[in-house]
Amino acid sequence: MRTHYCGATKDVAVGETVTICGWVDRRRDHGGVIFLDMRDREGIVQVVFDPDTKEYFDLADRVRSEFVLQITGRIRNRATETINPAMATGHIEILGKELVILNEAAPPPFPLDAHQSVGEDVRLRYRFMDLRRDSMQRNLISRSRITSTIRTYLESAGFLDIETPVLTRATPEGARDYLVPSRTNASKFFALPQSPQLFKQLLMVSGFDRYYQIARCFRDEDLRADRQPEFTQIDIELSFTDESEVMSLTEGMVKELFAQHLNVDLGAFPRMTWHEAMERFGSDKPDLRIDLELVSVDDLMADVEFKVFSGPANDEKGRVAGLRVPGGAKISRKEIDDLTKYVSNYGARGLAWIKVNDKASGVEGLQSPILKFMPEATVAALVERLQLEDGDIVFFGADKRQVVNDSLGALRLKVAEMMDMVGEGWAPLWVVDFPMFEETTDGNLTALHHPFTAPSCSVDELTAAPEAALSRAYDMVLNGSEIGGGSIRIHRQDMQKAVFEVLGISEEEADAKFGFLLSALKHGAPPHGGLAFGLDRLVMLMVDGQSIRDVIAFPKTQSAQCVMTDAPGEVSEQQLRDLNIRLRTPEK
Repeated sequence: MRTHYCGATKDVAVGETVTICGWVDRRRDHGGVIFLDMRDREGIVQVVFDPDTKEYFDLADRVRSEFVLQITGRIRNRATETINPAMATGHIEILGKELVILNEAAPPPFPLDAHQSVGEDVRLRYRFMDLRRDSMQRNLISRSRITSTIRTYLESAGFLDIETPVLTRATPEGARDYLVPSRTNASKFFALPQSPQLFKQLLMVSGFDRYYQIARCFRDEDLRADRQPEFTQIDIELSFTDESEVMSLTEGMVKELFAQHLNVDLGAFPRMTWHEAMERFGSDKPDLRIDLELVSVDDLMADVEFKVFSGPANDEKGRVAGLRVPGGAKISRKEIDDLTKYVSNYGARGLAWIKVNDKASGVEGLQSPILKFMPEATVAALVERLQLEDGDIVFFGADKRQVVNDSLGALRLKVAEMMDMVGEGWAPLWVVDFPMFEETTDGNLTALHHPFTAPSCSVDELTAAPEAALSRAYDMVLNGSEIGGGSIRIHRQDMQKAVFEVLGISEEEADAKFGFLLSALKHGAPPHGGLAFGLDRLVMLMVDGQSIRDVIAFPKTQSAQCVMTDAPGEVSEQQLRDLNIRLRTPEK
């Protein structure tokens, strides 16, 4: 039906006849000459119809925005004064000779140009229209090309693309499963995979050595701006490997993506231990573009009478830390109140602060409601430890270590954004040496990553002091977002059994839930490990999107609904009967 895409006509020789198909982006009538801006996925080109071709001129006069057309015409140069440098095709136009209206279109539910603000609910309801917008077209085209580069890179490194089941059994992997009732096995359920974790390990046991998959994953959890109930992973696993090889290979892949698609050299990725990241930044995914750090002051606060500080300072599970913000003294009291409310979302019970108006005047040059509770010597030591200068403000966190890290880590990001302190460019890093386990609210231990992550110690050491064990896990972080995470896996049955015991998983439970994996480990499992990238988040960062919904064709809302198709929806009584399911009305 066509010889060229609209955007591709920029490279066609003047005088050549072309046929294009697409949508009418804009129609203009200028004194007896009709201009149609025609659009497809490759771009926009201007078509001119004049009265010399009366039949088609009259037809062009009928068309409106978003009509679907086929146009044949001749390429010609634009007049010098009408050249549009903002368009890739702005130096040429098509003199229309023939026109076919392939389909008419109702008025669009919202303007499709980039300069109009449209509510996301409307955009998602009419997603098929939203996807016609230039920004969305660019995003999804970029996603496709990035995915293609990933496949090329991994296949050139000897990886095989192998699909794993979408209908599997429910396994505890950290999130709630989506369940699928079985018609042929009454009262039993499949689960949609949270990840291909177990299957890719089984592929390593099977001898495939290097596996990858662009895999769909499903997690029934409460959603945020960067979460979806179904998402896409770049899933990678390899045998006879160690941390260095996995990290080097995947780092190379990401560097290749940025070099090829953004012309950016990311350089070598620095490495930071989990403990250092939490101590300095209050986060296991620190944004290194922000030049603000947490500083521990437990020792300075241990002996003060102010229990808000001395209590956590003397608690082995507590922490007192300060966050110095250069030039932050200009932050108003109202803004401080707003920040106090903000950190309360992370468990903080308040937000103490000190402003430095005149450092040379000692305590008299400082401003804070907490100064009256603190000896002058302690205040002087704080000023020195935190390297405070005139015009600075320091915020304090004093509570359980996790609460302080979470609240000050979030505050660091909030203040940096508020004061325009986020640096330009890209800041990648590896976070390594994660704890193997973390303590739950009831005092038990749970796996920080998943129960198949290998510890960096022996079975005896793990059993003797599980809370001190470190894992062979690693996360790739970019500009404060975790874009990928993985680990070396447990490949010996004795170590897997020891981890299950620490987690309180009995032999019976382990056999019921993971019997197939435990059986595989008995039959010659090689050392193996891998990593999974969140493709949606990676693409979002690369295209400078605000949410992963900007790079997913048909995303769900925060309530896990598709407002375009009205899913999830009700099903018939017969379908329920076939599945042996009876609905129960939820209690209000």
